[in-house]
Amino acid sequence: MGGQPAPARLKVPQKDLLVFFRQLAVILQSGVPLAQGLILIAENMTNENLSQCVQRISSRLSAGEELSLSLRQYPKVFEPLTIGLIEAGEAGGILEDVLDRIALLLEERAKIRGQIIGALVYPVIVMVLAVSVSLALLIFIVPRFKAMFDGMGAELPALTNFLLELSKFVTSPYFTFGAPLTVLLIMYLFRGYYSTAIGRLNVDKNILKVPLFGDLLRKSEMASMCDTLATLVNSGIPIVDGIERCISASSNELVRRTLRESILLIRQGQELNYSMGRSGVFPKLVISMIKIGEETGQLSFMLEKLAIFYKREVESAVSSLTKAMEPAVVFVVAGIVGTIVIALYLPMFSLITTMGK
Repeated sequence: MGGQPAPARLKVPQKDLLVFFRQLAVILQSGVPLAQGLILIAENMTNENLSQCVQRISSRLSAGEELSLSLRQYPKVFEPLTIGLIEAGEAGGILEDVLDRIALLLEERAKIRGQIIGALVYPVIVMVLAVSVSLALLIFIVPRFKAMFDGMGAELPALTNFLLELSKFVTSPYFTFGAPLTVLLIMYLFRGYYSTAIGRLNVDKNILKVPLFGDLLRKSEMASMCDTLATLVNSGIPIVDGIERCISASSNELVRRTLRESILLIRQGQELNYSMGRSGVFPKLVISMIKIGEETGQLSFMLEKLAIFYKREVESAVSSLTKAMEPAVVFVVAGIVGTIVIALYLPMFSLITTMGK
């Protein structure tokens, strides 16, 4: 156990955590004591770090500590949302149900995250390939044409001259050493800016304005928030505490900031729909459904319906984004490579035309 990271720094993959909660719910439903069940799970884990973590939690439970308190020792493994749900489950005697809800929540969040990543993989790979092919042409092919053009002695078109100058720059030491340093500098400056409160807010706000992709992110945030809040409210957690845990679960600073402002208004006596609707960040559908839920006493039900709706919207947005990106990426790649090829062969066409005269 000596090689295991300190509890406060330990991290584990979400898929391992999902399996853990699924197994723990089943074991509790079968009547096995919690501490003993944790040992059984730990013995069959493939993730050694999580296995040792679970064994330590089991030891603390055997010493009389509650599960939620034991999980707090591992803040990077068990997020506040998870711990809050478990606290509610312990207080209400519904721990087995809560563990099932946690597993389902993690599963849905992983699914949404996977859909977003999947929508971006294809265009990113194709663009990287396009840049690689373009650099290869500029470094290895264009210089050979330059030698041929010099032998021809003919006046070159502006596009060809530009391409030759670009090739000369790309093959120079300035580019070889300067390009990686520039990329690293930009990444460093961006990381520094994004680490500030105002920087993170500005970046996350503008990301939501990006055509297609911003709409996808907004819908994924709505699906995750509604799903999380519905689960928390169903577990008996007060609405303010539920929103606080939604803040920790959100990845967008604009959404997080809006939820913080909503909490302040709720504590002043305002209703949830009014508190969330003032900013204009949340879609009108979300606000109107929450208002109906508050007026009818069916808030958790309305949140569940919103979560289902936005999960479907995420799937639709992923499909739309993929369909829109495929021709756009092909067009960009064809434009880059085609321009290089045309620039290389323009002088030959000019020479043939001159000879024909």
